[in-house]
Amino acid sequence: MSRPGILHVVATPIGHRDDISARAIETLKRVKVIAAEDTRHTRPLLQHLGIDTPLVALHDHNERTAVDGLVERMRGGDDVALVSDAGTPLISDPGFRLVRAARAAGLRVSPIPGASAVVAALSVAGLPSDRFIFEGFLSSKAGARRTRLNELAGEPRTLIFYESSHRIVESLEDMSAAFGADREAVVARELTKMFETVLDGSLASLVERVTADPNQQKGEFVVMVAGREEGEEERLAEGLRVFAILKEELPPAKAAKMAAAITGAPRKALYGS
Repeated sequence: MSRPGILHVVATPIGHRDDISARAIETLKRVKVIAAEDTRHTRPLLQHLGIDTPLVALHDHNERTAVDGLVERMRGGDDVALVSDAGTPLISDPGFRLVRAARAAGLRVSPIPGASAVVAALSVAGLPSDRFIFEGFLSSKAGARRTRLNELAGEPRTLIFYESSHRIVESLEDMSAAFGADREAVVARELTKMFETVLDGSLASLVERVTADPNQQKGEFVVMVAGREEGEEERLAEGLRVFAILKEELPPAKAAKMAAAITGAPRKALYGS
């Protein structure tokens, strides 16, 4: 009886097509089928690399139904590669259900590591990288986005977000309100591509720079925000205490503004509490 197939989770370039390993190329040539987030996006890369392995679609809308067929192919001995549109699969991309199903079936799942926008951005940000958290994409709904940012206001680790061109300005404004205008941050745009830019400074300054330059509102973004500094949590706690007292006598918006001025805590973090 032949051995079961292997699921290879293959990282592909996030921009520059030459950022792919020799092992990834060899694997994509050797497997029986490549499961791709968007075959229209992956096919040009394969053509560039001289690879003619068959493609099947595996995305958010068909993953539940496509997984069973791919698992059966691996049980029958076929090796399968999983790729996303760019970077390492499963990092804010489809593939979780396939990996989980393959492991549940006792099949081997092997990583073929490579590019990741999260790590690439963090490596050039100049922010603390020994401890960080990845939040992926924030909600497209303003209320939910602001609530989540307020929840993260006291986080001491470097925060990493993905953001789209449609919401980059609004998200930076919300981060400035939640974390404080002076909080250090970095916006990495179009990494490894022709128009790559990495901007750093306070959140307030980044809001101004991105708002003023339409070119800085195009493309794909990784936003990194420094964690709260020592003493910031104490300021927030004191701000909440003062806010609770003031709002007994004042409208909440005015109470939050005064409590922020007195304690140095972010006003939006108080008003949203």
